[in-house]
Amino acid sequence: MPSRAVPDPILLDDSVAAALLPPRPVRGHKGTFGKLLVLAGSVDYAGAALLVCTAAGRAGAGLVTLATPESLQPLFAAKVVEATTLSLPEGDVEEVYPEDALARILDHDHDALVVGPGLRPSLSMTELIRGLLGPDEDGAPMPAVLDAEALRSLATVDGWASEVAARCVLTPHVGEFLRLRAADGVDPEKLGDLVFDDARRLAAAREAAKEWDQVVVLKGAHTVIVDRDGRAAVSPFDNPALATAGTGDVLSGTIGALLAQGLGTFEAAQLGVYLHGMAGEAVRDRFGDAGVLASDLTPELALARKKLAALPSAGAAARPTAGEGVGTAHVGAAHRGEKA
Repeated sequence: MPSRAVPDPILLDDSVAAALLPPRPVRGHKGTFGKLLVLAGSVDYAGAALLVCTAAGRAGAGLVTLATPESLQPLFAAKVVEATTLSLPEGDVEEVYPEDALARILDHDHDALVVGPGLRPSLSMTELIRGLLGPDEDGAPMPAVLDAEALRSLATVDGWASEVAARCVLTPHVGEFLRLRAADGVDPEKLGDLVFDDARRLAAAREAAKEWDQVVVLKGAHTVIVDRDGRAAVSPFDNPALATAGTGDVLSGTIGALLAQGLGTFEAAQLGVYLHGMAGEAVRDRFGDAGVLASDLTPELALARKKLAALPSAGAAARPTAGEGVGTAHVGAAHRGEKA
């Protein structure tokens, strides 16, 4: 039986992105618009957690909760004004008890996860991440965005992709992508130029998405978004103003918020990348191609969404993918078999 031809990638534009917007019913409340749990940040990288949480709120999440080791909770609680915090049991400073921390997170009502930005590397954190993404006896794990330390941790685990039961969006930059592929036994030299060669970037992302059975967002100029079935989209944006610390954290929070609002992983990744790119264009218009701070992007996310929502195509294609992004009201409870 002949294999199906892989479709050409979609070039994202305003109309395509607007069609993916999740609905905003006028009688909605914060539970209607999704609950996002963020596992991010450390003493050295507190800003990563703050950027993820702020971006998620600006991208429309109804409630954002930052899960953090209990010794850091006072620090973050004073900074993440609109988000709530969830303390995780620890044995030493920033060294969580994986089993106890996992139990506390699973007991918390949430619809999607962002895992990784700014986390302190440790064996205990790797174990916690594996537990969050692995099979759940009470139901399917929450959909998740994986970035930074989550990707590094997975790259240390042999056969990591087979352990991940959650539907995920992986958001590596080129260095993180090469590390993950090396962990798969792929010679990075054979992947070619993944910075300037767009054809190679697309091919490499497609191969990885298929092997990992996940959505891959290969960041950089003309970011590539690939679903596990080979469908792909390409961002039109190439903006050097975004080459600054923290902009990837903003992207993670944006995609996570869209997952929490009920979009499937491929749809959330496309829309998140596009909103992030629109925000980047807006701040470059204001500041130029240097001197932009990641925090400049977050208010522009809401303005970008407002622009897309005014287009005729707004919301036309926002449909949950079967088995993921199952709704905008108490998805976490539904996944655990609880009454929504």
